[in-house]
Amino acid sequence: MPANIRFINKGKTGEIWLYDQVGEGWFGGMSAKTFVAELQKLGKVDIINLHINSPGGSVFDGVAIYNSLKSHPARIEVDVDSVAASIASLIAMAGDEIRMAANSMMMIHDPMGFAMGSAGDMRKTADLLDQVKGVIAGTYVNRTGKKEAEIAQMMTDETWMTADEAQQKGFADLVTEEQRIAACTGFDFSNFKRTPPRFTGTARAAGHSMSQVKLVAMDTRSRIVPR
Repeated sequence: MPANIRFINKGKTGEIWLYDQVGEGWFGGMSAKTFVAELQKLGKVDIINLHINSPGGSVFDGVAIYNSLKSHPARIEVDVDSVAASIASLIAMAGDEIRMAANSMMMIHDPMGFAMGSAGDMRKTADLLDQVKGVIAGTYVNRTGKKEAEIAQMMTDETWMTADEAQQKGFADLVTEEQRIAACTGFDFSNFKRTPPRFTGTARAAGHSMSQVKLVAMDTRSRIVPR
């Protein structure tokens, strides 16, 4: 299991630290299959406290992780410690209570993918992306109570939200004290269009080239990458 992802049993409470990408890659991350297995190992707990600091990753792994948390009998309390971007923001929506540190951010955007083949193959991928967007948007709608058209536009615009903005828009319930952590070392946000300055250049700082880290985001099984 990646060093930046931890599952801890504390009696009636389970802690999960998701401080990595969603889905397995060359430089870390965790698949939904492994996540579910580790979740089961926590045993019968009344509360699960999920800490998130993640740039996102594989759509389908993220959706599966979200569903595993939503179906768990424990109360799910989510803390966004630094960033919940892309599909990591969807996972955050599994919380019965969603808290964000005052200096953290959340980002939602349209799913992205790649395709190889004929024009027909490209059209099929585009149709699949539209379907995936509908599924993700529906989850945000259910959590926030906003109109689907508004959520869809926020996703198209690649919307980065501060903790206060996320609370105002219904993506979070509480804003908590600032966290002093290594916010996003090694995360690559270069595929995004509107990345805040505080999140730029982090992949180079971690000793990986941008081209290397981009390869981590590619899910060749699904061909859908929400980054």
